[in-house]
Amino acid sequence: MDLRHLHAFVSVVDAGGVGRAVARVKLSQPALSRQIRALEATLDVRLFDRIGRRVRLTTEGEDLLRRARGLLADVESLRERARALKRGHTGVLRVGATPQAMETLLAGFLPRYRRRHPGVEVHLVEDGGVRLGARLQQGDVHLALTALIGARFGWRPLLPLYLLAVLPPSHPRTRGATLEIAELAEAPLLLPRRDFASREWFEAAAQAAHLRPRVLLESGAPSTLVALAQAGYGVAIVPSNVRMPGGPLRIVPLLQRGAPIGRWANIVWDTRRFLAPYAEQFVDELVVYARRDAATPSFIRRAPPLPRPKPAAQAALAR
Repeated sequence: MDLRHLHAFVSVVDAGGVGRAVARVKLSQPALSRQIRALEATLDVRLFDRIGRRVRLTTEGEDLLRRARGLLADVESLRERARALKRGHTGVLRVGATPQAMETLLAGFLPRYRRRHPGVEVHLVEDGGVRLGARLQQGDVHLALTALIGARFGWRPLLPLYLLAVLPPSHPRTRGATLEIAELAEAPLLLPRRDFASREWFEAAAQAAHLRPRVLLESGAPSTLVALAQAGYGVAIVPSNVRMPGGPLRIVPLLQRGAPIGRWANIVWDTRRFLAPYAEQFVDELVVYARRDAATPSFIRRAPPLPRPKPAAQAALAR
């Protein structure tokens, strides 16, 4: 079986069609179509139903897609191990993170890491916190900064992420170090989109508090939410790793019956895949940096502590 045909198959599915996958595989559309037909002939099964110019996975194609991803992941792991054995601590490391994690954590850490490991090229992949787990599973990234953890992931905690309410200067609730979520019952809210993990935290807490949010805006740019709150348009709900501007703002951690709302940010990897030595060093050094050198915003220092993830749930680094 030609691995190029498997890669073509997965690329067509991920891109949503043969025409859209052309740029990914760097082939002409007729050549890519020939590879799909060759794979179907090799497997003696039809992978796609063709409806006009559109293609849709058959039932057999859906089943074989998962196995094809697994085979390609195994091949990539073999290549990574070979490169690590040959080059030692030189290679490419793909790290997935949200824009705010890049700005407030990685921007300070990466220059230090590069000075210590000039042979390692770190490629950043930006995505919402909810989707980073899927990025790991698909092999798009080697490591991810996310609050998501699971049985198949290894992880180490980095720092706590609190859910914050950013109040405009005119808001009547301008005193106190924290704010109960129930006090937002009548407030116009500016929320992150649903692909943000912090939006999931807010929805769960609001449901538990029997709160029906009055939502004015859902945005993929937390800085936009903060700017609108500063202008008096509403109350912005953002995670604590968003960089805050200067000027008149009231920033307080949200509580639910006295308990903080949030999760710990973790550095996460897929334990089924080989992790190169330079990736292990990246994990170790980022953990130290987050614990010792990452800045803690003043507005969360008086908040109740978030419980740390349980060490028993962690998996060892794959070697």
